[in-house]
Amino acid sequence: MSSFEKIALFIDGANLYATSKALGFDLDYRRLLSEFQGRGTLVRAFYYTTVIEDQEYSSIRPLIDWLDYNGYTVVTKLAKEFVDANTGRRKVKRSMDVDLAVSAMELAAHVHQIVLFSGDGDFRSLVEALQRRGVRVTVVSTLATQPPMVADELRRQADVFIDLAELKARVGRDLAERPGSREMRQPPQFLARGTIDRGDRVE
Repeated sequence: MSSFEKIALFIDGANLYATSKALGFDLDYRRLLSEFQGRGTLVRAFYYTTVIEDQEYSSIRPLIDWLDYNGYTVVTKLAKEFVDANTGRRKVKRSMDVDLAVSAMELAAHVHQIVLFSGDGDFRSLVEALQRRGVRVTVVSTLATQPPMVADELRRQADVFIDLAELKARVGRDLAERPGSREMRQPPQFLARGTIDRGDRVE
């Protein structure tokens, strides 16, 4: 792969977290960034996540803050809690799919490759649309779990599929470096400097 190839990362935060947990390891986001910086010219690394509305502190906030100050563009949106009319149970409605798709299409003319960290089959049409614009799409998820974390239609649509299990040695976190270690233990802030807040578009 040419070092001049322009690459952008699009990370579905909740999906990537679930995938790494299913594989039994924690991600080291510094190593993750370095891994793809070594594969070309990294134009942008987007990280998409939702936060619970009216929740003063969330365990995700220190991570959001750290990512923002260490090379990632963090995009957040408020997730609303609601009561399910059928069960009476409180549930949380959250999705960043549309935000991610819009940003990917906007950036398509400026990159050669987009790396999508998600196994969500809803992204298949996005991958197809990017390919029509001449962008190669790599999907990162896993087939190593039962059931697989990646939708078959998404994996088949991608130009390249990378199993996260194969990246474990290069992007996994040592146990001594788990979140809560000194580098991750930063004062929680409501929104980090430079974080993109899309809370006005709650679904």
